[in-house]
Amino acid sequence: MTTNNNEFALSKIQDDEMALSEHIEEFSQRLIFCLITLILSSTICFIDIKPIVQIFQVPAMGIKFLQFAPGEYFFASLKIAVFCGILASSPFSIYQLFLYIVPGMTKKEREIVLPVTFGSCFLFLIGICFAYFFLVPAALKFFIAYGADIVEPFWSFNQYFDFVATLIFTTGLSFQIPVIQIVLGLLNIISGQTMLSAWKYVIVISTILAAIITPSTDPITQILLTIALLGLYLGGAGIVTLINK
Repeated sequence: MTTNNNEFALSKIQDDEMALSEHIEEFSQRLIFCLITLILSSTICFIDIKPIVQIFQVPAMGIKFLQFAPGEYFFASLKIAVFCGILASSPFSIYQLFLYIVPGMTKKEREIVLPVTFGSCFLFLIGICFAYFFLVPAALKFFIAYGADIVEPFWSFNQYFDFVATLIFTTGLSFQIPVIQIVLGLLNIISGQTMLSAWKYVIVISTILAAIITPSTDPITQILLTIALLGLYLGGAGIVTLINK
């Protein structure tokens, strides 16, 4: 009897090891697929970098860009290509992640995770658009007008891209606030009414968060982002309240 139990335990351990090995192998394959997609996307963006650079330059129309070091524009182009490659390949990466984790989920977990993830991607895209069309132009307009009578605006393209990319990416991340709220609400950690009752504190936190997120220190950009964060929070709290009902 003891021998049979030992054989059963040994067989179970071997099965667990094989299952773990298969999971690791599958994860490695999907990770390689994601890396290949990222490299291909970045390469395609770098080959056709000129129109992409022009898109980044649109908010700064009328500004002359200078190259302060040999190869500065080349390395800036590489950064732009990688940045755009990450954005372009992210849907494929998320799809690969789904293929890996969804089979192990229950039906109820899939009903929660799938809509939340798609909502997160949609809000990230909205955040990118909001930053590009509103925050970046507002920040540039403020800085140009502030020193218009004293200095002529000649900017480093590399530093300009770092500024725009940072503002775009951090704004996209900050637009995930409703997603976090919905997850907390679905897990019954906090209710929608509690979220709404804390609106006074949220105004202060949104102002501080906007000041941290924005790479610039201009008040216009911070005010716009504060309003957006407050609106996102209240919208998320409203959705959680409806879900709880």
